[in-house]
Amino acid sequence: MGDELWAHSANDQGHRHRLADHLRGTAELARPFGDAFGAGDLAWYLGLTHDVGKGARQWQQGLLGVEGIEGKAVGVDHKCSGTWLAQRAAGQFAMCVFGHHGGLPSRAELRKVLEAATPELVSAWEVTAAQVARLVPEISANAPATLMPEWATKAWQDCPLAVDVLMRMVFSAVVDADFLDTEAHFKGARRPEPSVPVGSLADRYEERRAKLLAGRKPSPADQWRADVYTEAVAKALESPGMYRLAAPTGSGKTIASGGFAIRHAQVHGLRRVVVAVPFISITEQNAAEYRRLLDDPDNRVVLEHHSGAELDSKDSTTAWWRRLAAENWDAPFVVTTTAQLFQSLFDHRPAAMRKLHRLARSVIVLDEVQALPDRLLMPILSALRVLTERFGSTVLLASATQPSYWSLKPFKDLHVNDVISAPEPLYQQFRRVRYEWRVSPAPSLADIAAEVTDERQALVVVNTTSDSAAMHRLIDSQRPGSLGNCLHLSTRMTARHRHEVLEEARRLLDDDQPVVVISTQLIEAGVDVDFPLVYRAWAPADSLQQAAGRANRNARLPVGRVVVFRPSDGGQPGDASYKAALAATEAHFGPGRADPDSIAELDRYYPKRYALQNLEQAGLGAEIEKLRRELDFPSVAEKFKLIDETTVPVAVRFAKTRKELDHFDKIVAQLRDGGPQAAGIARQLLRDLRPYLATIPKRLARQAQEHGWTEPIIGDLHEWKLPYHDARGIDTADLPDLSTMKVEIW
Repeated sequence: MGDELWAHSANDQGHRHRLADHLRGTAELARPFGDAFGAGDLAWYLGLTHDVGKGARQWQQGLLGVEGIEGKAVGVDHKCSGTWLAQRAAGQFAMCVFGHHGGLPSRAELRKVLEAATPELVSAWEVTAAQVARLVPEISANAPATLMPEWATKAWQDCPLAVDVLMRMVFSAVVDADFLDTEAHFKGARRPEPSVPVGSLADRYEERRAKLLAGRKPSPADQWRADVYTEAVAKALESPGMYRLAAPTGSGKTIASGGFAIRHAQVHGLRRVVVAVPFISITEQNAAEYRRLLDDPDNRVVLEHHSGAELDSKDSTTAWWRRLAAENWDAPFVVTTTAQLFQSLFDHRPAAMRKLHRLARSVIVLDEVQALPDRLLMPILSALRVLTERFGSTVLLASATQPSYWSLKPFKDLHVNDVISAPEPLYQQFRRVRYEWRVSPAPSLADIAAEVTDERQALVVVNTTSDSAAMHRLIDSQRPGSLGNCLHLSTRMTARHRHEVLEEARRLLDDDQPVVVISTQLIEAGVDVDFPLVYRAWAPADSLQQAAGRANRNARLPVGRVVVFRPSDGGQPGDASYKAALAATEAHFGPGRADPDSIAELDRYYPKRYALQNLEQAGLGAEIEKLRRELDFPSVAEKFKLIDETTVPVAVRFAKTRKELDHFDKIVAQLRDGGPQAAGIARQLLRDLRPYLATIPKRLARQAQEHGWTEPIIGDLHEWKLPYHDARGIDTADLPDLSTMKVEIW
């Protein structure tokens, strides 16, 4: 082996990547990433040591042996030498070096590896480190005297959860720098930084908002929405921290949140805005809104990042940027899902975590925050608090049914900044509906169907897909043709099918045509539809109010009607959180009690709901918090699942045009064919298949596979081969005899 040491094999120009250049390049990128949260020296040093193990003779020989063989790995461990070196100066933050390829380990695993090392092994690590230090003398010259942020030293004892977040952020800075420097070698140049600081977009946002509103049909609610926006932008001038935007449904929270975030970033020099929304459909809707307000053909601004985003479109001149920026959120304005945000925050793998350092000194908007699952509130809230107190971030919690998170331990004694200083008068102004109750005696689904059948325009929201299909069958069979369409929405329909139905419903409503829509709760949060009458099956109070937000949304009627009914034969989710929410709702809302839009009663409802579950002492969230204190990153990642996977997707060959069906056939054929080419484009093919995916319960999926009702495509993904209803999608009434199994999904 010659005097030179290499980090990566030759690129297209025939140049190998010098190890010294790679270590310095990674360190130079990692330092400013870490500077954003006071850990620049720590990130620099870990970047400088992360690939020290590549200096070993065996590794260098292995690299030369596989050079030119695509997909062939060196097969020699290179993490331990750098880990051993880093732990002497950075202590347990050496985990970032140990895990920079496979993922952050647990503290116990790191200790075991280092303590089990034989003298011969340690000697080999020392020799390797000395070899590398000959070319990169700053590795051994002197590590910075103080690597940690000042607060971190004390936090080891007083606030271990803050150390957990710091470890994740430093790891993110190092692995992102490693990815970027490696990419620059193979591509021949580093990718350009975004050309538009988010703070410079405030004036553009204001101007385009004015134009957008001028082009919309006037509504009596417009002045109230303007007041919400004005107050939000004024509040943006205050100091970074935790903010709460409690405003009624239909009050323009999407635009007001964006206005607050951009102005706040401008005033305080924050780096970006990250908007997270619970459902992909709303993410797409909000991203389109923000693009209209912010995007420019010559500038890269809004990044939409979720499993269904078109990141690789060949028709767009910015597709290449979207594809790269999605890897590490290197964009001024990011619109994503809460699943993408929090699964990344609590993951332990490099590819998932490399974006996290972008959250420091950023504005994080959590829209429809009431949709966060109770079972994971403890780790989510504690992490958000740390981001605001230690990493210079501002978090905005936006919801019409603002949860009482300040009643839970992670937020106790945390100062809250209310964007709307006096929300109760606003809720009274926006009160556009009258609640009616059909709970005792409890009506049947057929009773409600009989009421709805002759209504000109109505929305019916039920709790399960089985109930939505049953209700649609009842109303569709009875509804006079003169009253027009009876539409259906549920996750048993493909994504494209749901989108088409929702657009049809909006068109009919805009044209004041007759239409009844039967839906599960997927229509509630953030979906902009306006019915004079809404029927909502008994559900937690926040769901009742969200459904009410689809009634008289634009205040064009003196009052809309919301009928809450408790179906005698209806289904409901059976998980503990839902049952606790129902019990708390029963105690505070209903006939003779408060309506679901009472802020004062919601403030009592949420603490009772949380207390019934004993969230602070028991359950999954408390277990995850214990693992975080122990710095057990793999176990946290295994247990933190934001989406409760009770359903699985299936691909359905359903579309309105021959072109779309042919497209489906082509995608499925390519995925089934396999081979090197399919493996290389499988990710894009699966993204292309998303519009054709519906979801079904896991039990139904297993039975379908056993009986040959589905055919494998790739991995666990199957194609549905039984009938698909052109209105209801996968309807159990159309399936073979299912009398021996009860299938409900919400």
